[in-house]
This record gives sequence, C-alpha cells and structure tokens, in this order.
Amino acid sequence: MMANANVLDLDGRQLKTVELPMAFAEKVRRDLILRAVHAESTAKLQPQAHYLLAGMQTTARYYGAMNSYRTGRHMGIAIRPREKLGGGVQGKVKRIPSAVKGKRAHPHKIEKIIAENINSKEYQKAIRSAVSATSQPTYPKNDAAKSITFPIILSNGIEEVKKTKQMSGIISKLGLGSALERGTEKTRRKGIRRLSKQRAYKKSILIVLGNDNGAVKAANNLPGVDVCTVNKLTANVLAPGGVPGRITIWSEAAIEQLDRTIGAMKPE
Repeated sequence: MMANANVLDLDGRQLKTVELPMAFAEKVRRDLILRAVHAESTAKLQPQAHYLLAGMQTTARYYGAMNSYRTGRHMGIAIRPREKLGGGVQGKVKRIPSAVKGKRAHPHKIEKIIAENINSKEYQKAIRSAVSATSQPTYPKNDAAKSITFPIILSNGIEEVKKTKQMSGIISKLGLGSALERGTEKTRRKGIRRLSKQRAYKKSILIVLGNDNGAVKAANNLPGVDVCTVNKLTANVLAPGGVPGRITIWSEAAIEQLDRTIGAMKPE
C-alpha cells in the first residue's frame, strides 16, 4: 500500500493529500547512486585526440614510381604529395606534416575508454533510490529541515511563478529560509580555477516541476538552488556528488509524471 502526502499551497497551507509514486518506496542504495553519478560524470569527459582525416582531405597525391607521370623528377622540384591541377600541373605540397595545413606529425590517439557505462535498469533504480532519499527526514542535512514533513509537494501554482523575489518568498514560507541562506555560501575552487572571477555556491534546494511556465528562469537566479522539469532529472541533480537526501520541492504535476518518466530514462 502506497503512502500519502500533503499538497501545500504557495503559502504553506495544506490543500489536499495525494498518493505518492512507487519511486518513494524504493530502498535507498547509496552505492547505486554513486555509480550513477560517476557514470554521468565520465560521460562528459572529452577524449583528447585529432580528427582522423585532418590534413588528408585534399586532391594531393604522392607518386613514387620512377619516370611516372606527375612525379616531379628532372623538374627541379621536390618529390612530395602535391595538389592535382588541370593540364597535368602540380600544385602546392599537401598532406605531409611539413606542408601548410598538413597532417600533424605525432597526433594524439585515444588509447583508453574513459566513459563508464551503466545499465538502464540499474540507472533507473539509482534515480528511484535518490528520489526516495528526498522523502526521508533523516537524509536532508539541514537543521531547518528537521521540523518539516517530507516530501514537500506544492500545488501547480509554483510552475507559474516568474519572479525571483516571489520564488524566494515561497521557499521562506515553507520554513527553508536557512537552507536558502546556506546556498549563498561561496566555496573555494581547487587548482588554477580559484583565480577565476566565477563563483561557486553550495548546493541547497532542488525544485522539480512538471512543466516549465517561467519558474525555471525565476529559480535559476537563486544561488545554490537548482530547478528542472521532471524529465530532466539526473542522479547528480538529485544527489550532488553522490550524497543522497537533497532538500527537494516537488510540484503536483511532477509527482504525477514521476514513475512514468523514470521508467523511460536511459543513461546518457
């Protein structure tokens, strides 16, 4: 038997109750969540290698046989692969590394597969596990969240919010003001990136919508807050760094679409 949860209005008052999707009944498996996050991270790595046909897409050809047509022998020019022009005329040298726009002398080669794949069913189970962790009060690591009933489900009016100030006010009325302030804490980047003027903020709240009617743009301006539609959920969004239990606000439409959407997910 599935559990029920309260649906709140934008002022935090109870409107009705809805039946939770099957995903919220999944056992939390941190090992699967870590595996899914790792698979998503490695899929974004760019293999460093050259284009196989770089410098070779030309009409130039090398004629090595003695006394053959177009060789360049007894003409006072070097015997190199040259462009084929009209009337038997030889053009510029191409293809070789010493030529202009020629191929690279010692190009990089992809000798190792960096991306680590994950099975579709395993990935879907990891997503359900991360979703389930958002409904358990023992997982959200925030003092302000101890007095809040999880999962947090709002009416579909949250999808119509178009002002950042209004979105911030709604989150504060839910009792998540301290979590919102935590997102403004800047983190120090490691390595040479710390010299950049870009600022990194701690992850705080996730807002999941059924449809984007302007709320995505409104919530994106809040530091530390992530917002996406339910069909764009990933393991790293639900559990940043593989740590489950992120404080998540669901819209009623997102709850209705959740099981159906997760069942069609495939790792990218």
